[in-house]
Amino acid sequence: MSKKKKATPNASRQRSSRRKKTSSAPVSTSLEKQVLELFRQNPEVEFSAKQLAGLTGFHGQQNVEGYRKILETLAAGGDLAKTAPAKYRYLNQPRLITGRIQVTRSGAGFLLQEGGDIFISPNALGKAFNGDTVSIRIKPQRSRDRRREGEVVEIVTRGRTTFVGIVEESLPGKYFLIPDDDTLRTDFYIPAEALGAAKAGQKVLARFLTWERRLPEVEVVSVLGEAGEHNTEMHAILMQYGFQPKFSATVEAEAAQIPEALPEDEIRNRRDFRGITTFTIDPYDAKDFDDALSFRHLPNGHYEVGIHIADVSWYVRPGTEIDKEAFTRATSVYLVDRTVPMLPEKLSNFLCSLRPKEDKFTYSAVFELDSEARIHSEWIGRTVIHSDYRFNYEEAQEVLDGTLEGPYREELTILDKLAKTLRANRMGKGSIEFESNEVKFVLDETGKPLGVIRKKIQDTNRLIEDFMLLANRKVSEHLFKIKDNPPLPSVYRIHDKPDPDKLASLQDFVLAFGHQADLRTPGDMSARLNELLRKVNGTPEQNVIENIAIRSMAKAIYSTNNIGHFGLGFPFYTHFTSPIRRYPDLMIHRLLTAYGNGEFRGNPVQMEDELRHCSERERTAAEAERASVKYKQVEFIEDKIGQQFTGLISGVIESGFFVMLDENMCEGLVPVHSLKDDYYTFDEKSYALRGRATGNVLRLGDPVTVTIAGTDLRRRTIDMTLVSYR
Repeated sequence: MSKKKKATPNASRQRSSRRKKTSSAPVSTSLEKQVLELFRQNPEVEFSAKQLAGLTGFHGQQNVEGYRKILETLAAGGDLAKTAPAKYRYLNQPRLITGRIQVTRSGAGFLLQEGGDIFISPNALGKAFNGDTVSIRIKPQRSRDRRREGEVVEIVTRGRTTFVGIVEESLPGKYFLIPDDDTLRTDFYIPAEALGAAKAGQKVLARFLTWERRLPEVEVVSVLGEAGEHNTEMHAILMQYGFQPKFSATVEAEAAQIPEALPEDEIRNRRDFRGITTFTIDPYDAKDFDDALSFRHLPNGHYEVGIHIADVSWYVRPGTEIDKEAFTRATSVYLVDRTVPMLPEKLSNFLCSLRPKEDKFTYSAVFELDSEARIHSEWIGRTVIHSDYRFNYEEAQEVLDGTLEGPYREELTILDKLAKTLRANRMGKGSIEFESNEVKFVLDETGKPLGVIRKKIQDTNRLIEDFMLLANRKVSEHLFKIKDNPPLPSVYRIHDKPDPDKLASLQDFVLAFGHQADLRTPGDMSARLNELLRKVNGTPEQNVIENIAIRSMAKAIYSTNNIGHFGLGFPFYTHFTSPIRRYPDLMIHRLLTAYGNGEFRGNPVQMEDELRHCSERERTAAEAERASVKYKQVEFIEDKIGQQFTGLISGVIESGFFVMLDENMCEGLVPVHSLKDDYYTFDEKSYALRGRATGNVLRLGDPVTVTIAGTDLRRRTIDMTLVSYR
């Protein structure tokens, strides 16, 4: 490694250590116990800090302040309850908080809370797994500056009961499951009678039995195949995250009974667009086409643009087996080499898919636009269409650019101009635009990755995006305007404002790269974020800064409680345009029909529960997709051990730092114990590792050169060693 300094005397003990914050005025533990005992002896009495100071005979301000800190600490730990602005009383039982726990790779956990997540150290997790609903006891805080910590006292419900992993035989006849999920801090014991037909070295799906001994016990449910085989690993990822690769025989049988012909009486009830120019634009390898655009000139010089969405609600009725399965899945899942659909193939790829040269039932949002993309009229309702042509994005872009002789160039040109105007208007009103960093693998016939390419976003991608955003926004507004008493509930896609503390940290972070940004002053935050993104566009640190900016944002979710969508700058927004692959879109289609007919279905409480489930499945699907990408990245790199690459530091943790390679966007870890030139400590605020003796800093976004040191396909990890930096 360049810039090498003398190593510390005991290099083997080098490891990161988190800086511990201490209060400027530590509170005496013995005095804290005395105060708590006073409350225990007087459980019905309320005390203030001033009263406690008076009881000791010392009324000075310093004593009052000390007691105030003690009261705050005991209240934070759940021993006292605050009953007035300055008074506290004793809680007979320690306060327990119940919620869903999230465990990280480091083994630490967090109880997700609106008022701030509660940290749970690895040794306080007990027998809880990632995703479990648990009750925790809040630990007393010894300092006001420290984050809240808790310990698991009860597992209310298991978030999952099945696990994926490799069967390992440690001793003759002694079998264990080594789980793929790196948030699990334990292996599982497989009793001999629970092994079934599984053999050592195979990847299996196992069901949780009990945890009464040192290790939890599981039984093998099914054998997925030999570990390391492409199909085995992709199935394992799906199973790990709770997605079934196939539909049940019952669901498939029900789908097979759905008629393919469109009923003439239903066609007559719909607005007919079959004579109007209509086409789809999708990825070249797409099989389900759930949106199409129609276009025509109007006599007054305006344009009519129709955004037509597959009418899945016509085929999938509430209460059917298909509907139950679609809700359970809630979303399609997109792994590196396959799509696992929300709906059976007959629906997703045939009946509902807007395939060219076929009549299809659709739900449509139709707009009359002038040349400046101003809306003069709009209509939302059920339609029938006939797609004239199927574009992929690349072909449509070449036609738009004039490099390919193809159909509908005039229509594409006008739609592109309108979309760019819609986008400019959206950005002017606060929409935030992040660059896409998605990768795509070039695979051979066996699934082995031959190359990694960055997905290119073109004008035709943005054209479709902006018209879909228009439809989603207008449908949400349309449903909101349907008045009733009480107001009718709807499905919203909401995105809360960023956390001020995270924005302040982002401001400090970008300043280290020489970029000015005011993210602390209240006001038009979206405009300032967009200005920051423009400043860093094209710089080496762009990707890192955008990732940190995204982390400072709240996550978009589904809800009946509308708070608007901060990221898009829309006061009303929903998902209407992808019912083949998202269940909330299907819910919106049903609401449009029910409310349009003067009917009401469901209740807000039930809808909110359903939407919470959809949000959770969406997050889980994203995790599965990332896991498949990570697996293929490791598989792509495993024959490049010893080779050098340049990259940027993309993440910093206590145990080391992650590097994203410039050439192929693969990411690996440089362990802190491999840094022999100094003892490095983790600086959480500045996303950096700092050398204690040398003062060297390894910071997020720094350019580095690394060597590939090793790979682990099971753990989906790449190990690197640092060659040089800066």
